[in-house]
Amino acid sequence: MVMDQVISHKAVRLRFAARGVALASLVLMAVARPVAGQEELDCDGRASLHILVTDESGLLQLPGATVVLQWSDVVLRPIRQPAGADGSFSLCIPEDAQAATVWAEFGDDSSEEAAVTFEPGTAQQVHLRVLFGEAEPGRLVGRVLDVATDRPVATAALSIAGRAQEVQSDRQGRFALAGVPAGNHQIEVRRIGYAPLQYPVTVTRGLTTELDIGLVPAPTEMEPLVITAVRPRRLEIEGFYERKYFGELLSGGTFFTLEDIDRRRPLRITHMLADAPGIRLRCPGSGRRGCWVESSRAAAGFTSGGCELRAYLDGSPISVRDLDSLVLPVEIAGIEVYQGAAELPPEFGGYDARCGAVVIWTK
Repeated sequence: MVMDQVISHKAVRLRFAARGVALASLVLMAVARPVAGQEELDCDGRASLHILVTDESGLLQLPGATVVLQWSDVVLRPIRQPAGADGSFSLCIPEDAQAATVWAEFGDDSSEEAAVTFEPGTAQQVHLRVLFGEAEPGRLVGRVLDVATDRPVATAALSIAGRAQEVQSDRQGRFALAGVPAGNHQIEVRRIGYAPLQYPVTVTRGLTTELDIGLVPAPTEMEPLVITAVRPRRLEIEGFYERKYFGELLSGGTFFTLEDIDRRRPLRITHMLADAPGIRLRCPGSGRRGCWVESSRAAAGFTSGGCELRAYLDGSPISVRDLDSLVLPVEIAGIEVYQGAAELPPEFGGYDARCGAVVIWTK
């Protein structure tokens, strides 16, 4: 696809197309007259057509509306005649004509087309309703593509100039803008990394217009963006971040960083530990040690006396029941929580760690 911000605009329908040049001269009996008098039209055995033009509701007749008739099966000049004072129009059909397409125009507005067939000696009646204003808006659909690669462009923002509605293209570059008023508009397309585009488009009432939009890649000037993260030196040395990387990759263990602790702001460290999956907080309500954490396997009957986790503080083993008394949340740089022996790294393993372990690192 080679183009410089080019849009292939596919016409949805051509309403006013010439159907040919008249090859014969024909005098048609076309008279605007009241509907009540249509039966009086003498067509000498030929078919007749009686048209009534109103607004969309059908209640208001439109005098002077232009009736347009194009023949479908004979080469005759199209008819454009004004309706009468009551919005009606009647004519006799040529002997060799069997079908036609008719519609009505009133200013910049028009009715939908109607297909009519004729039989000799019969009278056809057609009611044309002119659609005004935005009663039936149009619709824009299409794709946004990269001019250089012909690949779909996702998340491109598309809107009609002067209107608040905005849509984004999907992963296939497709988009749809519904409820667009009929008439001439400017479609605006924006996407980071591409030159912005404005293109004139004509929307037809009640119809869908298809667009293929090609965006030209352009260098984007942005302010430099630098994201920094400060890691405690102790955690780097002790391998915390390496275990965290592989643990999260393999679903082995839960890790709380300094940022997690600052965001949670727990009153006691056991409250933070209880947020880890498979860990529960146990507070007997009496005794000098208060609350501690244990594996939820205790609730499932893993052991009758509870399944306490093994605890480490800066690499040294301690009792899990002493955590709240030995360290405050503001002193902690990182926490590792392992739910069972299968998750434990070798340095924190052992028979007494069969229920898992909690590892605390201070700042």
